[in-house]
Amino acid sequence: MAIPDYETVMLPLMHFVADGKDHSINEATNHLSDLFKLTPEEREQRIPSRQSSYIKNRTGWAKTYLKKAGLLSSPKRGVIQITDRGREVLLQKPKRLNRAFLEQFPEFVEFQERSNAEAKTESTEVPAVERQTPEEAIELSYTQLRSQLADELLEQIKGCSSDFFERLVVDVIVAMGYGGSHRDAAKATQRSNDGGIDGIIKQDRLGLDTIYIQAKKWEAAIHRPEIQKFAGALQGVKARKGIFITTSTFSDGACEYVASIDTKIVLIDGSELAQLMIDHGIGVTPHQIYEIKRLDTDYFGEQ
Repeated sequence: MAIPDYETVMLPLMHFVADGKDHSINEATNHLSDLFKLTPEEREQRIPSRQSSYIKNRTGWAKTYLKKAGLLSSPKRGVIQITDRGREVLLQKPKRLNRAFLEQFPEFVEFQERSNAEAKTESTEVPAVERQTPEEAIELSYTQLRSQLADELLEQIKGCSSDFFERLVVDVIVAMGYGGSHRDAAKATQRSNDGGIDGIIKQDRLGLDTIYIQAKKWEAAIHRPEIQKFAGALQGVKARKGIFITTSTFSDGACEYVASIDTKIVLIDGSELAQLMIDHGIGVTPHQIYEIKRLDTDYFGEQ
């Protein structure tokens, strides 16, 4: 039997976790390997980067899509568990789970939009992958991998302490090219006795201006009152600029308030923070580099 694709393993994966217990991806991979009667060679067959086996890679992607649809959860790192929605889906006794099935859930649709995936198409249309050039396929795959990494980063951050999160935030700001350092920010915060401010960083290397930082590791959305408190703290130190960073999101009221005041406050939610971390190499490391080459027509010029 050939190695199943990630959609084929979705339903068997759901049945495997239906007992409600915590299961690791390795456990799930081994179970699926047994279920599909993979040979020892098929179990060890590696993807081109050599970083993972095909069956483990495809199990991982199935897990990702099922999580995005709210059918699975990760109560702790490296562990998956069925959700109430997942149980409801299994009660429907579906014959197959795939991306088209998961598009009934708003969370999954939002995930697809964030990763620039193709919108839902009619079955009579040509599959999206057949309409793509190789370059487009690479771009789409890169965007999906980046989106998955951003989600993993945010999940990891939420499991860290508040003190670690505050240090991480300053690390990101420094990596973006601002002139201070984490050490400078720590000293400045001590001098200001916090007062709603978690860090102070130089806007330029000469320290001609400063930016004040508030970092909130929250699950719930940040509403207007929290931004008002931060704005008040900025006024208390006669500051003109601030950055409010959170692992969650900002309400419409919070965004409207920021737009209505003279003090310049930039709001960075969890999704944008994860993207900034990827862009500036904070908490991530290169995994595989593919170099795409084009024909050098100048080399073949005979004149």
